[in-house]
Amino acid sequence: MTSSHHVAVITSDEQALIVASDLAEDFKRDSALRDRERRLPHPELEVFSRSGLWGISVPKEYGGAGVSNVTLAKVIALIAQADGSLGQIPQNHFYALEVLRVNGNEEQKKRLYAEVLAGQRFGNALAELGTKTAHDRVTSLTRDASGYRINGRKFYATGAIYAQRIPTSVVDEHGVQQLAFVPRNSKGLTVIDDWSGFGQRTTGSGSVVFEDVYVAAQDVIPFQSAFERPTPVGPLAQILHAAIDTGIARAAYEDALHFVRTKTRPWIDATHDKASEDPLTLKSFGHLSIRLHAAEALLERAGEFLDNAQADTHAQSVAAASIAVAEARAISTQISLAAGSTLFELAGSQATLIEHGLDRHWRNARVHTLHDPVRWKYHAVGNYYLNDENPPLRGTI
Repeated sequence: MTSSHHVAVITSDEQALIVASDLAEDFKRDSALRDRERRLPHPELEVFSRSGLWGISVPKEYGGAGVSNVTLAKVIALIAQADGSLGQIPQNHFYALEVLRVNGNEEQKKRLYAEVLAGQRFGNALAELGTKTAHDRVTSLTRDASGYRINGRKFYATGAIYAQRIPTSVVDEHGVQQLAFVPRNSKGLTVIDDWSGFGQRTTGSGSVVFEDVYVAAQDVIPFQSAFERPTPVGPLAQILHAAIDTGIARAAYEDALHFVRTKTRPWIDATHDKASEDPLTLKSFGHLSIRLHAAEALLERAGEFLDNAQADTHAQSVAAASIAVAEARAISTQISLAAGSTLFELAGSQATLIEHGLDRHWRNARVHTLHDPVRWKYHAVGNYYLNDENPPLRGTI
């Protein structure tokens, strides 16, 4: 199924950033309302798709802009700044496109890239509950005539409810993980809107159930092999998460500035006429500013390392990219939580904070930063620099 509306074709990094900036202005307008009422952003996603931004990572030889990862991360950060949920929804779409790039055959690339450029959105059905580790999968892929059947249940399937295809991690009869690009309207496929997080409320990160769902053989792509050799798939997934958190941090920071400049705060020291002269407030903003600028700089640096790993893929370039991205991910976790918390601290107990939806920044950061434990990123970074040990090949680093 392709979009019935005209989809723009973005041809350059510069154009992608301009389009993202314009969209972010529109998406910001009702972001607090969507969060408060848990209003799923179907209209906004249609505009987002038709803008052409969902196709910007498609390589030039397949008709896309083939933008740098620096640009891709900035685009996601801009959208996440406007609306944290909207920034997260395409994360697994771009992740699936990277798996397609490194593991798909020519027919699969031409066909699936064309679908994306025509306006299709890819969701995800990767994570499962009840497995021994977070990386284990039991959803099965069994042969059936010219194709396969899928049986299993997924959760935290961000974007699946909005997607035309749902890339699904499955285990074949040999115990090897594959990625099946399942059409959303397949018989036996059920998407359940049971996401109840108190942050990132409209990401559509609910459950997906597969009951004897047929998938054509040409829609199944090797998945496990992307982590059995050095590929940029892991750091690509992670830089998008870092971009989401960096965008949320920027939004909280900007709203904190506006709040302190415009609202009355009873906690201001009597010796100061306004908050902008209060030494504790000045220190808070100084501390936030420095860490936010560092996060944004490390995000851009990580994109450059990832661009290098995609252009020249080998063990060392992928390891360097993974570590650069882990650094960005670690600091973006810190600053997104700190910026949201500082907004609470500066606002005190005023109801205005919640009335205007400003509490959503901390809630969004708190939920999204739990996606995978940041504490292990410090371990990997330290081991890399101290012991020259490359990080493991997986999607969480």
